[in-house]
Amino acid sequence: MICLGIEGTAHTAGVGIVDGEGKVLANIIKMIGGEVKGIHPREAANHHVKNLPGMIDKALEEAGIAPEDLDLIAFSQGPGLGPCLRTAATAARATALSIGIPIVGVNHCVAHLEIGRVVTECEDPVLLYASGGNTQIIAFAGGRYRVFGETLDIGIGNLLDKFGREMGFEFPSGPEIEKLAKKGNELLDLPYSVKGMDVAFSGVLTAALQLRKKGASIEELCFSIQENCFGMLVEVTERAMAHVEKEEVLLGGGVVQNRRLQEMVEIMSKERGAKMFVPPGRLCVDNGAMIAWTGVLMHRNGVHFNIEDTKVNQRFRTDDVDVVWRR
Repeated sequence: MICLGIEGTAHTAGVGIVDGEGKVLANIIKMIGGEVKGIHPREAANHHVKNLPGMIDKALEEAGIAPEDLDLIAFSQGPGLGPCLRTAATAARATALSIGIPIVGVNHCVAHLEIGRVVTECEDPVLLYASGGNTQIIAFAGGRYRVFGETLDIGIGNLLDKFGREMGFEFPSGPEIEKLAKKGNELLDLPYSVKGMDVAFSGVLTAALQLRKKGASIEELCFSIQENCFGMLVEVTERAMAHVEKEEVLLGGGVVQNRRLQEMVEIMSKERGAKMFVPPGRLCVDNGAMIAWTGVLMHRNGVHFNIEDTKVNQRFRTDDVDVVWRR
């Protein structure tokens, strides 16, 4: 089986092609960035409209296949920004109908976990999912992927981008913050907002901006934001691992490319006698290959969509997915 996946939940348009074994045959990614100060949903959707047709052609060329070689189309059904989701869904419907092949809608968060499982060969991990719009601790239990902890307000990536925008950094701001954090060594006083198994980041942003007004250096602020917020994520991840008694932790989402976050999770994992797994960078960020592979798993295990089933769902919860392929 060969599946083409279309990702379009937020700032990234992605088209990926995978085979039935999870081998990535193509993975084309185009993200809004540079001078753009954040994400405007309609502008992001227009970006996807402009780029997706050419990206589909390029993915087919990279994979060395023709459209009629495809067996399945998958698309990111949610969660995400409505205009972006609808653009991706429209592209997927048009492609599936023109070729005459099945279509499935995929949960974006679950797709991060499944592509990580297949490329790293971990078996039953706890996923630390850290991206712009999402921050969740996910594990398989009771026939579903359960959320054992999550942000109560904004995602960790959203925090970094909001802070970066105030500092005049390009979007996305995570790489610049990581670079500047290496020059800092003083841990400033920021809120450490862990509430049970959940975290909150908006208070950290407010406090960091107030400290900047009082003269705190950008380097020390970047260092402190990373140490403080990544510490929060590692704490709730470790607590989830203990609760569900799992010995693997998988990282997913664009923020997990940060080397300091990886280092902190690795230290925690070693102290627990557990293993940490990180997919290649282009499979950590939003991408079409993860959508395609999850579509393969769904279709192979009896999940079939009619066109009327392909409505997008902006609030598509991770724990709403019936994970039939893991029973």
